[in-house]
Amino acid sequence: MSTSGPASAASREPAFREPGTCASVSHTSVFHALHHADGPLLLPNAWDVASAVALAGAGYAAIGTTSLGVAAAHGLPDGQGLAEVGDATLALARRLGERLPCPYTVDIEGGFGGAERVAGLAAEVAAAGAAGINLEDGLPGGGGLQVPSCQAELIRAVKERVPGLFLNARIDTHWLVDTPPPLSVTLARAETYLAAGADGIFVPGVVADEDVSALVAAVPAPLNILFAPGRHTVSRLAELGVRRISTGSFLFRTALGATLAAAESVRTGQEPGGAAGAGYGVPGYAEVQRLAGEGSGDRR
Repeated sequence: MSTSGPASAASREPAFREPGTCASVSHTSVFHALHHADGPLLLPNAWDVASAVALAGAGYAAIGTTSLGVAAAHGLPDGQGLAEVGDATLALARRLGERLPCPYTVDIEGGFGGAERVAGLAAEVAAAGAAGINLEDGLPGGGGLQVPSCQAELIRAVKERVPGLFLNARIDTHWLVDTPPPLSVTLARAETYLAAGADGIFVPGVVADEDVSALVAAVPAPLNILFAPGRHTVSRLAELGVRRISTGSFLFRTALGATLAAAESVRTGQEPGGAAGAGYGVPGYAEVQRLAGEGSGDRR
């Protein structure tokens, strides 16, 4: 679902596309164009084929994947750079290429290796049918951030191998940190990544309007913001000039909460959504990591 209207007219209703309308043209071209349409691209993040196909069927113009959802669904932790997660990510990309009628983009964490490995994975994802990837600069296992020049090497390697693929460069300066650095640090990384060939910039963890506005004003490329429930609205982010809004792992975590609530309603004989499920909210990132077998100290 891509919202319609420029930032000054962000109050317009979202414009829905019928599933399959983009199937006859290049999904990659369509996906690039969605970042420059009237309103921001609202990108829901799926974790398997069923969730992706359901979201596409609901009329969303493009679909993303969530690395947490993909990893946890396989009983693995997210953000650790595990080869098994990389394999599961590629396998899902291939299945989605066979089923989705619209563009999709794949979260590949930090790429699961060095420049050659990252470029190779990006090429395989593109060959499967994906129109884009997310590539983050957070190091596996909460080891801090990649040196910007090293991350730029990864970006250049991908763009040299698959130049048409939309590379969304994720900057983790504000992700799950108590005291983020000044925005100037984020902007310096954005400048380096764009110079290396990135097509868009993604800064998860930025919530305040003034920070979002500052990023929009300073980044000469589509800015992606992670939707924060209770803090953001699509219309407000559109007014601020955000070009892409991701749901991240929120949909997957919401599904887990709904599963627990529904099971409890069966056990108690009460209606789903009633008192029986009141104690089951949306689990947090750390709780899902724990369920997948990792401790609560993980980085995302």
